[in-house]
Amino acid sequence: MKIKIAALFFTLTILSGISMRAQNSFYDLKAKTIDGKDFDFSSLKGKKVLVVNTASKCGFTPQYEELEKLFQTYKDKNLLIIGFPANNFLRQEPGTNTDIKEFCTKNYGVTFQMMEKISVKGKDMNSVYQWLTQKEKNGKMDSSVKWNFQKYMIDEQGNLVDIAYSKEKPMSEKIINWITK
Repeated sequence: MKIKIAALFFTLTILSGISMRAQNSFYDLKAKTIDGKDFDFSSLKGKKVLVVNTASKCGFTPQYEELEKLFQTYKDKNLLIIGFPANNFLRQEPGTNTDIKEFCTKNYGVTFQMMEKISVKGKDMNSVYQWLTQKEKNGKMDSSVKWNFQKYMIDEQGNLVDIAYSKEKPMSEKIINWITK
């Protein structure tokens, strides 16, 4: 009887430890590019990834310029930036995917990966943002997207590392230190 209880306790301990870890990997995620093509996050293995929710009519929109500079500076050091346009905050991203792509290219010369417009909060939250904001999925922390241009840092193993909120500029010491460490 004691052996059965010990075995049950051991099994429950193992199972509870498993449930505390991320339920799925960052590399299991998929999304659509701004051009409507499938994008498999498994292609990001071994890269540091900065995921940013963007908007074209926001006070933080000029961060596109710094995001592009960051990308150009560190892309050869395994940095990828993925922008997700979202219209969740005061309708500051009203355009279509075509409008957004044209705006980003024309005004900021964006060459980093832009994705199709999604929702980053609420009942229709995209699965990428569910993973980024829910500890039960990412294994690290719960968070909420507070505004446009919030930045999530993912390491080379697909682990959520940290968040830089909207006011934190892309070329900030915090982000540069994360990239270069």
